[in-house]
Amino acid sequence: MLSNRRTTRFWALAAILAILALACDRISQIPALENSAQAQPAPAHETAVLAGGCFWGVDAVFKHVTGISEVTSGYSGGAASTARYELVSTGLTGHAESVKVDFDPSKISYAQLLKIFFSVVHDPTQLNRQGPDAGSQYRSVIFYSSDEQKKIAQDYIAQLNKSGAFSQPIATQVVPLKHFYPAEEHHQNFLALHPDNPYIYVNDLPKLAALREKFRDLYKE
Repeated sequence: MLSNRRTTRFWALAAILAILALACDRISQIPALENSAQAQPAPAHETAVLAGGCFWGVDAVFKHVTGISEVTSGYSGGAASTARYELVSTGLTGHAESVKVDFDPSKISYAQLLKIFFSVVHDPTQLNRQGPDAGSQYRSVIFYSSDEQKKIAQDYIAQLNKSGAFSQPIATQVVPLKHFYPAEEHHQNFLALHPDNPYIYVNDLPKLAALREKFRDLYKE
């Protein structure tokens, strides 16, 4: 008979493999955005703010993507006075756990970031929840900072819904970015600092495995 520790590790591994299989299957069905070439020369630097469940995993995925210079976990959608984890966790502040992604558009486009966001980072058909986490603070949101970002996001969501890549309609909100507030220091780079955390082990490491497998040209160690 397996010991309790070995039993726990067995079922954790089984969960990881199941999640990875589902993620890889979903990725294979998601097309790139059509007609996504930029009409104007790309700027040297751009920022995307995205929310897709607990920011630990979102942060970890984008930190391993080529062309991204910095990723910061934080809060968007609410007021500065409530941008604190203990308040955001109530689901009553209007904030969503978010990440700010600074990237070089000459190395990775905004549309490519969104493909990773929709296929690896989270399940965009979930409303106000991701995996074991429930509440409006875990909702799926694209916070756009320009008309171009807004159009790309809306066009891509419409394309994915029409393509049937997902069995349910995409629930991702597309809203203007008003403010981004960095989260507390102990939430930054959480996966890299706590790779053996049970939550990370089951929910977030499979995302990195899927990124490495399906986006090999964009993956960086």
